[in-house]
Amino acid sequence: MNTFVKVSQFAGKTFAIWVLVFAAFAFFLPAQFTWIAPYISILLGVIMFGMGMTISGEDFKEVGRHPIKVIIGVLAQFIVMPSLAFALAKGLRLEPEIAIGVILVGCCPGGTASNVMTFLAKGNTALSVAITSVSTLLAPILTPALIYLLASEWLEVSASAMFMSVVQVVLLPIILGLIVQRFFKKQVQKSVDILPLISVIAIVLIVAAVVSNSKEKIVESGLLIFGIVILHNGLGYLLGYLAGKLFKMPYEDRKAMAIEVGMQNSGLGAALAAAHFSPLAAVPSAIFSFWHNISGPLLATYWARKADRKADRKAA
Repeated sequence: MNTFVKVSQFAGKTFAIWVLVFAAFAFFLPAQFTWIAPYISILLGVIMFGMGMTISGEDFKEVGRHPIKVIIGVLAQFIVMPSLAFALAKGLRLEPEIAIGVILVGCCPGGTASNVMTFLAKGNTALSVAITSVSTLLAPILTPALIYLLASEWLEVSASAMFMSVVQVVLLPIILGLIVQRFFKKQVQKSVDILPLISVIAIVLIVAAVVSNSKEKIVESGLLIFGIVILHNGLGYLLGYLAGKLFKMPYEDRKAMAIEVGMQNSGLGAALAAAHFSPLAAVPSAIFSFWHNISGPLLATYWARKADRKADRKAA
């Protein structure tokens, strides 16, 4: 088991590299990866099941302790990123499938990676986990509603069909994970350290599936989409931080807000795109998955070093 734990920790730390490597394989050898596409929703369900196994009652106690902060975080999550996505799609006059893809990413809740980045940045990790948990549980309602509201002018959107998809790939797996945790607590505690490895494998396979099925479109629009993803992600960090500052939150809370807003559950975006739209609509989610696992650690490292320097000055 120790070997698996070490491999899991290594995979978590080098996540972005594996996404890039397998995206390259999928691009140059697409026939080897196209078979994965029908299983994208199952792979995301596996990730959400793992999240359910790690959520604890303590995570939701933070909601009771600081409900206003959690509400502000959840509102920022579902207002800032969807609004930015819509503005980018309109402002840059994106073609329908790319516009839908960008909006899909924007309307997703935060991912569990944001909790890790907040911890590394020496931000308020408890607040980050609470916001992620609440936004994920609200996703079956808010994500389809926002996509319907913002994306309908480009393509026909069925909010009810997407609601069922989010329930199936997010809510039900989380509930199952919670049930397993409740009745098999000892076994779950022993296996929880290898969950990062499972999540990395699942996300890597999702990205490979998207890239292999969209190779031609990526050649045409890849640089444009990459630029949009960088802009979307960066502005999310900035506006999330400013939202915390606007409401006079402590510095550690602002860091949590920035990372929570800027990092998305891009696997959900890819799953919804594959199920309801087209392979091209899943490309922004695939690129976002790669990019935010580079930008997040960079931002976390900057904030961690800044905190260390401040601590050193106080100790001197």
